[in-house]
Order: sequence, then structure tokens, then C-alpha cells
Amino acid sequence: MRLTTLLLFFISIAAFSQYKYEPSTEFPFGKLNPEAPKQTEDFADLIGLCNCKSVSRNQDQSWAEPIDMTWKWKYIMNGMAVQDETLKADGKHSGSIRQFIADSSNWYVHYYSSASPSTTLPTWEGSKKENGNIVLYRNQKAPNGMEGFYRLTFYDISKAGYKWVGEWVDKDETLEYPTWKINCIREEY
Repeated sequence: MRLTTLLLFFISIAAFSQYKYEPSTEFPFGKLNPEAPKQTEDFADLIGLCNCKSVSRNQDQSWAEPIDMTWKWKYIMNGMAVQDETLKADGKHSGSIRQFIADSSNWYVHYYSSASPSTTLPTWEGSKKENGNIVLYRNQKAPNGMEGFYRLTFYDISKAGYKWVGEWVDKDETLEYPTWKINCIREEY
């Protein structure tokens, strides 16, 4: 009987240490796995919980009233990737799973939303720039058919919070048309 108990104890310890970077009571947002690609640290200052104001364009292209939003970030996959989720006062929630692929030196961000469920998740691709901004792109034509991208940019990133803008840009990035902005203040990390 004692051997069985001892064996179960060691199996439990091994299983726990195998997943020691997952969210836990002690680390509710998980921890960065030292074996993860170095770039997984790109989102380190976003990990945690922020109170945000989200504002997007109306049909007439004016800006709508800001909506309160909570944006939660955590390490997943035992600290090898990042997940975020938004909970908005208007009931439209969303999230992303973010993985850095070393072979391409890029982040791949798979987005999902309660407002527009999809059988295939849209994907943005990008990286952290020298200025500290994280910039991601997805091919998207403008309403008039012009080729371009929907560009997502995280900027003014610090332990105090960050800002985010989603905008359509042409292929040369000379034309920019913001459609969604979010300002976040850190609550917990």
C-alpha cells in the first residue's frame, strides 16, 4: 500500500512540474517557459488584466461611443504561447491565440469572436519592431477593391498599460484608415 501511495505522489509531482508554466493559483496568468522562443517575451508587458475603452467606427464613418472592456492575457501551452480574451460591456467578446514560429521569425495570431463565429479562424502575421510596437497584418481589400492589409498595432506598451489600433492600409502603407482603437490601463499582472 505504501509503495502505491509513494508512486502516485511521484507521478503527481512529475506531472505538476511538467506543466509548471500553466496558469495556477500562484501565477494566475501563467509564466513564460524558458524553453519558449525568446520572442514569446514580446507580449510580457501585456500579460495580466487591463481595463480598456474600445471605440470603433459607425456605418456613417463617425466614431461610436467608447465601450468598457476587460482585456485578459495569459501564457498557455505550458508557457510556450500567449492567449488573450476580451470581455466587452456590449456583450461582444473575442480572443486570440498567439504563437511565434521561429522558422518564419513571425507571430501568427488566430482570432475568434462571439459576434462572428467562424469555422476557419482569420490569421494575422507580424512581429515586434525596433520601436517596441507589435505590428500584425492580414490581407484585406478596401471596400472599393483596392489591395491592402488590415493592420493591428500595439504601441505605448508599458507595465502601466498599452494602446491598440486596427486600421486598413494600402500595400505601401501610405494610406491609413483606422477603424478601431483601444486604450488599456493595467489592473493586475
